[in-house]
Amino acid sequence: MSKKIIGISANIEIATDSICFAGCKRLKLYDEYVSSVIKAGAIPMIIPVVTDKKILEEQLNIIDGLIVSGGYDIDPLRYDEEPHPLLGQVFPERDEFEFTLTKLAMEKQIPILGICRGHQVLNVVNGGTLYQDISLKEGNNLKHIQGGHGSIVSHKIKIEKDSILYNILGESAFVNSLHHLAVKDVAKDFKVSAIASDGVIEAIERKSGSFAMGIQWHPEILPDKNEDMLNLFKYFIKEIK
Repeated sequence: MSKKIIGISANIEIATDSICFAGCKRLKLYDEYVSSVIKAGAIPMIIPVVTDKKILEEQLNIIDGLIVSGGYDIDPLRYDEEPHPLLGQVFPERDEFEFTLTKLAMEKQIPILGICRGHQVLNVVNGGTLYQDISLKEGNNLKHIQGGHGSIVSHKIKIEKDSILYNILGESAFVNSLHHLAVKDVAKDFKVSAIASDGVIEAIERKSGSFAMGIQWHPEILPDKNEDMLNLFKYFIKEIK
């Protein structure tokens, strides 16, 4: 059986560290996404930031599964809110790219794993909303932007028993934490599958239909020290028919 091809959405930034290329757009993706897909037994393919729907459709015809990666804050106008002073940097071009990509992937029933920002994209694309900063959530008492390197776990999550995630990680897990936005209202076709001790939603998954899961932490940084996090990628790939 041939290996599955996993598309990974790229980030985009404006170069400011080069005189020759100042102002030019630069694609960016941490290698840990790529190496985790390889370790899990699949072939990674980086999807560049483009907003042409026809090109995105052709790219989706090549892949078997999609990982929506981390990055910028999502423009709150996407979920009908004005920007709060605590909102971080947004990049509308990337929003347009990943929102279109995610919608098309769901239409094509391509399995999706959303990581950090990708978790938030999956929720908003399907009608959910976000806290523009976790401090805006009542009862927040955890540090969700950890001080140490992402390879160090930061806090514990509780996993719901009637979830796919429970079958992968069990009733709880320790995760890293590198975010200041969080899911607020969960999209109607999704359910919460994990929460932190302060009630912040750490994972969501689609109730029915093709596989779609969002996780707030960064498992791609953890596989070398945590076999369970590699199992997340392995399970995702196994779900691809």
